[in-house]
Amino acid sequence: MSIDPDSTYRRYAPMVLRRCRQLLKDEEAAVDAMQDVFVQIVQHQARLEDHGLSSLLYRIATNTCLNRLRSRRRKPETPDEELLHRIADAAPAHDDRVLARSFLATLFGREREGTGTIAVLHHVDGMTLEEVAAAVGMSVSGVRKRLRTLQASLPDLTGDGE
Repeated sequence: MSIDPDSTYRRYAPMVLRRCRQLLKDEEAAVDAMQDVFVQIVQHQARLEDHGLSSLLYRIATNTCLNRLRSRRRKPETPDEELLHRIADAAPAHDDRVLARSFLATLFGREREGTGTIAVLHHVDGMTLEEVAAAVGMSVSGVRKRLRTLQASLPDLTGDGE
């Protein structure tokens, strides 16, 4: 059962516009973003159902506005706007998060518990082997061995094994 775009627009446009105004802080940009949200609804109306439509519209409006903020690339005018820009830049696309989660599950699924924490502390946070060892309650040689084992398993995952 598809939705009726006209009645959906009449019913939910004020909510979507409020959300766009809240995020973009610019009336013209908010109206444009709201129109983009409803264009997406029209494009996908056959696949949509009336159930949960307000939540879907709210999410589409938020994503549309965050995408617009990402593309602006201008100096923020207020601390709140600066925060929104940082969130928009830092939030990877949903597909990227799913792929990353899948890759990490594959990578660390074969490793001993705690290896992921050790790898993040050392490679992402930049901690020395001694700092990692103190943080996780292991010896430096134990940390080094876990990282070496993890690194040795990487060619298996990427297909670059010799």
